[in-house]
Amino acid sequence: MKVAVLGAGAIGAYVGAALDRAGADVHLIARGPHLAAMRRHGVRVESPRGDFTARVHATDDPADVGPVDYVFLGLKAHAYAACGPLVAPLLHDTTAVVAAQNGIPWWYFHRHGGPHDGHRVESVDPGGAVSAVLAPERAIGCVVYAATELSGPGVVRHLEGTRFSIGEPDRSASERCRTFAEAMRAGGLKCPVEAELRHDIWIKLLGNISFNPLSALTRATMRQMCVHGGTRQVVERMMHETLAVAAALGCRPDISVERRLAGAERVGDHRTSTLQDLEAGKPLELDVLLAAVVELAAVTDVPVPTLRTVHALSDLLANPTGRPGQSGRPTPSRRPTPSSQPRSSA
Repeated sequence: MKVAVLGAGAIGAYVGAALDRAGADVHLIARGPHLAAMRRHGVRVESPRGDFTARVHATDDPADVGPVDYVFLGLKAHAYAACGPLVAPLLHDTTAVVAAQNGIPWWYFHRHGGPHDGHRVESVDPGGAVSAVLAPERAIGCVVYAATELSGPGVVRHLEGTRFSIGEPDRSASERCRTFAEAMRAGGLKCPVEAELRHDIWIKLLGNISFNPLSALTRATMRQMCVHGGTRQVVERMMHETLAVAAALGCRPDISVERRLAGAERVGDHRTSTLQDLEAGKPLELDVLLAAVVELAAVTDVPVPTLRTVHALSDLLANPTGRPGQSGRPTPSRRPTPSSQPRSSA
């Protein structure tokens, strides 16, 4: 099994190292000092489960890799529309793209069934730009529950969690999902194949849609947002509104707002990935987390006043001189580079 990890940052390099331990032919695509370190010393994984080093091929040029069976996509979602030149050399007729993104994916309504089947979410797939380079037929959904960070070039610190849930948009138990899941498990990771992966998407989104934009607006950690009475109430309202949108689309995740809040508080003084991106001057991944759900609320006629308010504020933060709904979206002339930035599950 030949796998390319496009955007081999903290999560991507961690997955690549695990798949290498399983015997897969792994190629990491990254850039900068992180790439240089991986070329010299391989990927060093530091984990409570045991440290190890994976010596895998690393490059900044996908043409050096050629067509693969699976592309594990570790780029931020706002880079997808412009990633065509990076992805194209990796594809053959049956290459699957395992998209490890937060929020609502571009393939969400592909073979969804029901009245919204085939609907395009403009916030996620503006003008069909993402579908044009990442055909929904290639997509295997992936919800990441692991938390990792780059503690230095070529060094991944695994903080917690090993679960990467995957699933087909059409809910089938496909051979390509089973094969990928077996390799992930052989590498020491949990990789259940979920028929209803959309339920997992909404469960994780409950936290991302609330804590990520609020952390950028307040500069607060997860614990601070949970213990502050006023902010906790805002988070609760955002989560309830999100569940209402999910229900209108036929998804009723088996989790309560109270349980989700308790889990977030246990994380402690963690700074969300959105806050880390803001502090580093990087684009904010808010379209797939927040704008998409506000858009879906309009499609389903679900009132979401709190989500709309937080979206307006966070969108202004991300785009002080831009037009609404462009948080983190690259300009057409900008060619994304394989990300080597820290990437966590939050």
